[in-house]
Amino acid sequence: MSNFLAIDTSSRYLAVLAVKGAKVAARYLPDCALKHSVVLMGEIDKVLKEASLSPAECDFFAAVTGPGSFTGIRIGISTAKGFAVGVGKPLVSVTAFELLAYNVEDDDFYTVIDAAHSHYYVCGFNNKKEVIFKPRYMSAEEVENLNANLYGFEDLPLSGYTKLDIQNCLYCAVKAKSAEKSDKMQALYVRKSQAEENRKC
Repeated sequence: MSNFLAIDTSSRYLAVLAVKGAKVAARYLPDCALKHSVVLMGEIDKVLKEASLSPAECDFFAAVTGPGSFTGIRIGISTAKGFAVGVGKPLVSVTAFELLAYNVEDDDFYTVIDAAHSHYYVCGFNNKKEVIFKPRYMSAEEVENLNANLYGFEDLPLSGYTKLDIQNCLYCAVKAKSAEKSDKMQALYVRKSQAEENRKC
């Protein structure tokens, strides 16, 4: 079995996972908004010690690459890259959509992430976890018109919506993606940041 460190700073919460063989150590902080950069390294240190795992023993480093908090995504990616470069190991990228999808057993379904102001990031999958609906930025009305099974990790006012326990999602998703190692990791931005939008005005 693989040894790895996985980080999710893509949303308000913080999730960190260290796996050494059959030993799994996880930390989850439900409300870390604007504090990821302050608490992340301390939480990583805790899971590494609990799993008796050193960075050099990791086979790869994983991070959730978005969509979500623009700043949070960059923090997670830069941290994973720093570890990977430091010990010469590869990276595994997991999108926030895949984070959800690998914890759903439906035939066809959509993963939904709150993008604020009654808009959502949406991506559709089949039961093989293949993308059947490319990531889009959609209004609440457009999401409702999909008339489909929807999954996310927040409390969302949508029909056909199921909230998953995000604390348990990171392990399954990273294990499923562990064969897709790379020396590169890029953020997934489904729309432009507020700063970029304001620049056009």
